[in-house]
Amino acid sequence: MASPSQHSQASAEDTDSLTPEERVHPTWTESLARGLSRPFGGPAGRHASLGRQWFWTPLRVVLLLTLVTLSLAFLQKSPCIQQYVDSNGVVQLDWRGGKQYTAMCYSDTIPLYTAERLDQPGMFPYKTHWFDDQGKPTEHIRYMEYPVLTGLFQWVNARMAQGWTAIAESTGLLPSPMTVIVYFDFTALWLGLAWLVTAWATLRIARRRPWDAALVAVSPLVLVHAFTNFDTLATAFATAGMLAWARSKPVLAGVLIGLGAAAKLYPLFLLGPLVLLCFRSGKMREALNTVLAAALAWLAVNLPVRLAYPEGWGEFFRLNTLRGVDPDTVYNVLVQWTGWTGFDPGLGFREPPAVLNAVTAALFLLCCAGIAVVALSAPTRPRLAQLCFLVVAAFLLTNKVWSPQYSLWLVPLAVLAVPRWKLLLAWMTVDALVWVPRMFFYLGEENKGLPIDWFLGAVLLRDAAVLLLCVVVLREIYKPSLDLVRVSGDDDPAGGVLDGAPDRRVLRLRPADRTATPA
Repeated sequence: MASPSQHSQASAEDTDSLTPEERVHPTWTESLARGLSRPFGGPAGRHASLGRQWFWTPLRVVLLLTLVTLSLAFLQKSPCIQQYVDSNGVVQLDWRGGKQYTAMCYSDTIPLYTAERLDQPGMFPYKTHWFDDQGKPTEHIRYMEYPVLTGLFQWVNARMAQGWTAIAESTGLLPSPMTVIVYFDFTALWLGLAWLVTAWATLRIARRRPWDAALVAVSPLVLVHAFTNFDTLATAFATAGMLAWARSKPVLAGVLIGLGAAAKLYPLFLLGPLVLLCFRSGKMREALNTVLAAALAWLAVNLPVRLAYPEGWGEFFRLNTLRGVDPDTVYNVLVQWTGWTGFDPGLGFREPPAVLNAVTAALFLLCCAGIAVVALSAPTRPRLAQLCFLVVAAFLLTNKVWSPQYSLWLVPLAVLAVPRWKLLLAWMTVDALVWVPRMFFYLGEENKGLPIDWFLGAVLLRDAAVLLLCVVVLREIYKPSLDLVRVSGDDDPAGGVLDGAPDRRVLRLRPADRTATPA
């Protein structure tokens, strides 16, 4: 088996330039893959002729699997995009009897079409405003609540849906469902393409282990949450940014990460591990180029809106400051099961939970400090994907909000950080199944829903599963002989300029330890 140094000299930018013998075949390394291969002839033999199939390459198989999963994900949401004619002859969206909960098809995109005033003629995000609780003492002004790129994404899809409806009604040549249904369809189309990009980029990064990207393709989390919100946009930008970094294109990586941050905050978290590893390897020029490019890309999207509509632009930050504990967090578990009143009892109207905000920020920063120590002191330099996974997982575990679709952020990172198929599929399944008690909790016990304890128990199981993954990643950082990526002959497939680079600066926690194992 080739050593990391040998591999870096014959470096393959992606799996296409590797011979079949250089790739890791999952039927040889994963018991789950061996079992799944039996209906198709069983595991490949040691003398099998591999890599001769001209069409069904690993990439095409993974993209096909992704398309199948996305199709099933669309079918899973389809009960929520049915319509009916009410007693007054008006066409209505069929959410009667809590159908969005009983069919478990709820998607934020559908109610947001009217809640964000996307259905109004002349609406433009961050310019258009409205009033909640109008005429009441709690009346307050509202704007589009999403980051700029996501807000513009919603607006473009709304305009496309309204254009479709206008053409359908004027010509009769197109199907003419409710405009909100057409809006969901357009949104799902682009979100699905974004997840295809995520799967493609993951496979390209994985290099010797292209089949690991199949876990991104068939993840139960994709089946449930690909179309729950708009998060696949951010995963596409973030994973494509990691691919650009892996190809030693730091400026392009920064641009993509900056665009991802303009859609969702989390891609910014990838910059911290990148800077730490570059500091350790003496590659700070590349790191600074990436950070600068990310900042400029983010500003290019945000600054025009900030200057034109400052109040509307700030809505995302205001709402996140005002937001309390999310039902899907460990803080809510403590509140519900212990009678604890929380960090900020007795808050007034639109008064921010200052203590909660400070505690969650402090916990996350404490975790980041610990990860920084690991990054700089581990005997062998950690892989980029390992640290990125730890940082994003730490954010989700300590944050006051963990919306169910946020778990999609972890999928490509987990596949690249710890490609253990059984372990990852077990976590993804547990995480996806949180949706079931969540939906029936929102249905309400009075409507034959579930009590909150089922939901809270599922939340704890999900948190425990993510914590277990963090422990496995940390173990493999300190014992690289257990790291399946490094055992297969790679140093850091996502590392780009870091791949095979020697250490320049190592934090020595034990003075007696005079040497560090080179990465």
